[in-house]
This record gives sequence, structure tokens and C-alpha cells, in this order.
Amino acid sequence: MSDRLPPLTALRAFEAAARHMSFAKAADELNVTPAALSFQIKSLEEHLGAPVFRRLNRAVELTDVGLVLRPGVADGFSALTAAWRAAQRVHDTKNLTVTAGPAFTSKWLAPRLFEFAQNHPEIELRFSASLRIMDFDRDDVDVAIRFGLGGEEGVYARPLIREWITPMMTPDLAEQFGTLDTLQQALFIHDESLSFFAQPTDWDAWALASDITLDTSHGLRFSQADHALDAAISGAGVVLGRVSLATRALEQGRLVAPFEVGLITQSQFRFVCPSGHEDRPHVAAFEAWVFEEIKASRAFEDGRRLIEPTAE
Repeated sequence: MSDRLPPLTALRAFEAAARHMSFAKAADELNVTPAALSFQIKSLEEHLGAPVFRRLNRAVELTDVGLVLRPGVADGFSALTAAWRAAQRVHDTKNLTVTAGPAFTSKWLAPRLFEFAQNHPEIELRFSASLRIMDFDRDDVDVAIRFGLGGEEGVYARPLIREWITPMMTPDLAEQFGTLDTLQQALFIHDESLSFFAQPTDWDAWALASDITLDTSHGLRFSQADHALDAAISGAGVVLGRVSLATRALEQGRLVAPFEVGLITQSQFRFVCPSGHEDRPHVAAFEAWVFEEIKASRAFEDGRRLIEPTAE
């Protein structure tokens, strides 16, 4: 029995037909006629010396041989597609696809993109706001802004910002509740996404670090950090805000952070790309811009006591 492979077109026809379990749907996907697709599969069967499909009345099903062949052929085409896309990305220095979580995209990236576009008109940015961990080998992504403890292997990863949290509110509310004595009278905004952190980083943890007692059982609760920040910006109450997401609002004076104590988190945002790709011109340009922009958040550390939270 020869190990010589059949034509790639025949394997592609088989893969599509096995995935759809329909010659007609496979032919439509490949933009060929059903007769042409049937011819390709027949040529594969002749090459193999065994049928891969049973032709039934208005249906097909895989034979035992077809069942054995299908996973390897599917994996092979998936690997070919990934390799082709990777080669295209290496060659492409115009398009840059970045993925980040929805909160970081809306609160940090989106408000600044006009500046990057002005400085780099030769680069076309594309964004995917998702919490899913993208696979650089599978997904069409050049750069990921990831949040967590880190520890990725086989990639270039650089910490973006030291993440800390502290109460934030509008300037008007700060006039009423901007001291430790008056804070208890404010409406608390709870960002329940903070439960993601390994260490306690809620209102109770901040009160403990500040050596005060607060009744934090009341208030508004949000599952997303950007929604909690939006509520605070609207003047609804006082939020325990993350500096990474609130920097633009603090810069513009829509929020203020009047208290000295901030809680440091172990998790942080990181700039991540495949190893070696950090030297590609458009990736390097985006990285340099991100880190220049992130410097603004460091100014808000001045005069603060940043404390690692501990359980009570």
C-alpha cells in the first residue's frame, strides 16, 4: 500500500463533506458543483482503495475508514490555516489586531485611539474586546492586553501598570464625603468583578487597611468594572475604583481619589505578543505608545500609601 497522499483538493472535499455530512452543503462552501465535489471524493476513495462515505437516500454517513480519516484531515487543515494566517501576519506590517477585555478597551484604549491613529496613520488597528484568552497560533491576533497573575510561557509579556484600588467619586461628592469621617454617609458602589482577585480587595478590605469601620452592606452592585465606574462618573455614589481603568476620568477631573490608602493587587495588565514579534515595526510602535500613555497613571501614586490587602 502506497503512502503517497491524494490531491489536496480531494482531501479538502472530504473534510468539508465530513463536517457538514452533506455533499450539497460542502459543495456550496467550496464554491463547486455537487458533481465536482462527488468526483473529488470518488478520486480520494480510489486513491485509498476503500469508500469513505456510504451514499444513502438523501443522506451520507462515514464508513469506518472515513471515521478514522476525518479527525486527522480536520486537524491538518486547521494547522494549515493557522500557519497560513501566521505567515500573512508576519508579512503584514499595516494591520494590527489587538485583543483586550471589554472594560480595559472601553475605559483605557478607546478614549486614546485617536492619538495613536494621528501619530501612526500607516497602521490600521483592529480590536477584539473579549475576556477569552486568545491563541496566537489559532486566532488572528497580534497583541493581547491580558489581566491576571501572568506566568505565560513561550510569549513576550511585559507588565503594563501596577494595579491598585481606592475610593473614587465626582468632585461634587468629594466635597460631601471626601474625608474618613463623612465617607460612611455616601452611597457605596460595589464592583463585584473585584472578587476575581486572589486577595480581598472589596470595601471591607479597604476599610481594614485604612483603620476605620464602615457599614458596606448597602449600595449599588455591578458585575462589570466599567459599569461601576460609569455609575461613579454620573455621580451615583463612591466606587472602589481600579487606577488602570479610571486613569482617563481622573486625568479629566470627572473623578477624584481623595483618600491616602490604596490596595495593591497581585494581578495586573500585561502587554503580550508571540516571542520575537515585539520587534516587528507596527507591534513595536503600538507597545511604545501604550507604555508612554500608561505613564500618566503613575502620577496618581504620589502621596499615597499603597498597601497589600490582608484578610481580617
